[in-house]
Amino acid sequence: MSTDAGMKTGTPVPDYELCDDVEVSTPAELRALAHPVRSTILDLLLERAATVAELAAAIGRPKSTVAHHVNVLVKAGMLRVVRTRRVRAIDERYYGRTARLFRVGVVKEPAGRPAALGMNALSEAAAEAVPAHEADDLRAFFRHARIPAEQARAFWEGVVRLAQEFVQLPRGGDEVYGFAAGLFPTDHPTLPDAGDEALGSQ
Repeated sequence: MSTDAGMKTGTPVPDYELCDDVEVSTPAELRALAHPVRSTILDLLLERAATVAELAAAIGRPKSTVAHHVNVLVKAGMLRVVRTRRVRAIDERYYGRTARLFRVGVVKEPAGRPAALGMNALSEAAAEAVPAHEADDLRAFFRHARIPAEQARAFWEGVVRLAQEFVQLPRGGDEVYGFAAGLFPTDHPTLPDAGDEALGSQ
């Protein structure tokens, strides 16, 4: 049975058990996440478990290179072997993620300084979206809202749930779609409160 057929008949996405989310809390974990090849590997494994050979074929990199990146992710606790298959007297290992979502917590270097966050997901998404923009096939919007921090956190939890729903959609079709979201403080201007009559009368 093909992967697509399996997904259409109810196979969960991905096809192995994993936690909903895990907090990333060390510089080593953050560095493991920040590398573009490792980020791609993690994305691919949201669909199904895969071998190093399958991952190498998917991203067009040598098996030795992909094996190195897989080992880094395994040591960081983000990947694990979820099953094996015997092929010509060799156990072929299938890797899967340890969580659907890796949340970046407060990360500090040993000296107490804030760690550099590395990859900016929105910058990565913007670069990847250039061809879609040029082909007039990009769906995107950008909005501002002045809201309390606790409301921003609650809203973001809803976005996270939506992203998890997106990556669990049944696989099929010929296109791979990207979904990007971001929430961040800005210096965007804002109107005074409606009840501030002194400012409004000036």
